[in-house]
Amino acid sequence: MPARRTVTGRSGGPRERFAQELKKERVQKGVSLRKLAEDLGWSESLLSRMENGVLLGGPDVVEALDVYYGTGDKLLTLWELAVADKQQFKLKYRPYMELEEKAVALWHYGPTTPPGVLQTAGYARAALMAGGYEGEELERQIEARLGRQRALFDPANPVPFRSIMSEAVLRNPLTDLAEWRRQLEFLLEVSELPDVTIQVLPFGAGLHRLVNTDMMFLQLPDGKIVAYSENDVQSELFEETSRVADLNRTYDALRDLALSPAETRRFIMRLLEELPCDPST
Repeated sequence: MPARRTVTGRSGGPRERFAQELKKERVQKGVSLRKLAEDLGWSESLLSRMENGVLLGGPDVVEALDVYYGTGDKLLTLWELAVADKQQFKLKYRPYMELEEKAVALWHYGPTTPPGVLQTAGYARAALMAGGYEGEELERQIEARLGRQRALFDPANPVPFRSIMSEAVLRNPLTDLAEWRRQLEFLLEVSELPDVTIQVLPFGAGLHRLVNTDMMFLQLPDGKIVAYSENDVQSELFEETSRVADLNRTYDALRDLALSPAETRRFIMRLLEELPCDPST
């Protein structure tokens, strides 16, 4: 099993700088996360996720940290920059992104591409360029997409994640085969994490209700489950209980038709073996 690694994808962006500063101030003060939580009356899990860049927290907890560390309004200023940076997501995606940040479990179905949280930088770049992004906006969107991987790789509080991908996803390589190889290798790597499950739905499964729909289910801290669907022309957030339950039954049926996690890993390894040798190696 590969060792866990920290995946930030933001390379010194506002959110990463905020998280780094939180940890630096705590270490300098010489207190543990548990002691900090006891002193402030805030959840240790919340404070841990803030230091790991998974959550931003709210202004009240950040103001309390500024007082505790004697940092004036430095942390609050960094928090405001990180919150502003979060607005880089298109308006239609913001409600979903806010829910994803709170989710305690995620499960996904994808008909054409790996989910954003399982994309390498090279794949994300190719996908976003195909969507018309370029220049500085392209770079911001890549950082934002990769930044979502923190939830999976947070060593303290990883978010359980399941992805069922149509076989079409893995039969449609990037034109840059070296980048495609890295993407397949990354899927193999993350599939070994205890909280990540990846399954391939083979072509033989036939047609189904989600055949052209990218779908994500999110379990929230209160136990409620919501669903988000997206295709080329529209997206929709489902919160009504009976509708979500109906979609979830469809998802469960696909899970039963999909290759097992072990079979999926073997499938990906065969695809890697079939790729032309990388001339740079």
